[in-house]
Amino acid sequence: MVPAFELIHREFSYFWYYFSLQFEQIAGYWILGMALGSLISVFGKERIHRLFTALGNKKLGAFGVIPASLLGIASPLCMYGTIPIAASFAEKGMEEDWIAAFMMGSILLNPQLLFYSAALGLPALVIRFGCCFLCGIAAGLLVRGFGKNRRFFRFSGFAEPASRDIDPNPLLRLLKNFLRNLKATGLYFLIGVALSALFQRYVPEEAVVTLFGGRGGADLRGGLRVPRGFGVLMAATIGVPLYVCGGGTIPLLMAWLDSGMSMGAAAAFMVTGPATKITNLGALKIVLGAKQFAAYVLFILAAAYCSGLLVDVLFVPR
Repeated sequence: MVPAFELIHREFSYFWYYFSLQFEQIAGYWILGMALGSLISVFGKERIHRLFTALGNKKLGAFGVIPASLLGIASPLCMYGTIPIAASFAEKGMEEDWIAAFMMGSILLNPQLLFYSAALGLPALVIRFGCCFLCGIAAGLLVRGFGKNRRFFRFSGFAEPASRDIDPNPLLRLLKNFLRNLKATGLYFLIGVALSALFQRYVPEEAVVTLFGGRGGADLRGGLRVPRGFGVLMAATIGVPLYVCGGGTIPLLMAWLDSGMSMGAAAAFMVTGPATKITNLGALKIVLGAKQFAAYVLFILAAAYCSGLLVDVLFVPR
């Protein structure tokens, strides 16, 4: 019988091996992602918002949702920063479908998270960007199609927030923004790496393939087979309670993909996760109201599932 101390020491050694390996693989992307996010926040945020405001002077019609979704992705703000900005756009007469596309893009992705996602490989990076971009467009078109003759958003009471990047020295502004990013994401990033290490140590690859394989046909006990799309549905579902911070989920996704998760299942998780993060839902409930909020949740689940299925059909792994 192995003594308890030796058992604990052995298990900790395994954990530390997986933890350090995962940390070395992804820490560089995390640090560079924070640096990129801080650069855009300090020096590019106002320009991005001015570009979006300038769209109001162009007669783009439904096509306006395309640049609106792109600019939402480019914006470095969190949801609680995006809503007051969107309220200021509404006050200036911006089309609600364009605002919906901007907010959807901003919820799902930002430059910092996009850079984090590069740790998952180029295919995952492109797929994440494409799914989020298309979801922003779809949200805008749905608001345009079903929100005519009524207001979709309720922005009353929201004021544009004062910028926290006010130090006269640009380098100090950048450093302070970077430190705020580090404080906001550091703990979640380490938790994500730790969960990934535990997952790699104790969860067999066969379980990942069965749950998240996505292409169907995996055998279960008793001769049953996992239906096609089951992995996508599972990933879309667990994205709702599990997602807390984008940086913290990248290590988990890396471990899952290495263990057999389909790219479609990963895409579904990357859509439902940020869109249903509890802080985002709390903010959106205020500006949407009960009916629109329910429609938003249904849209996210449907968009995640359809995105995952499409990715699994089109994506051919190397």
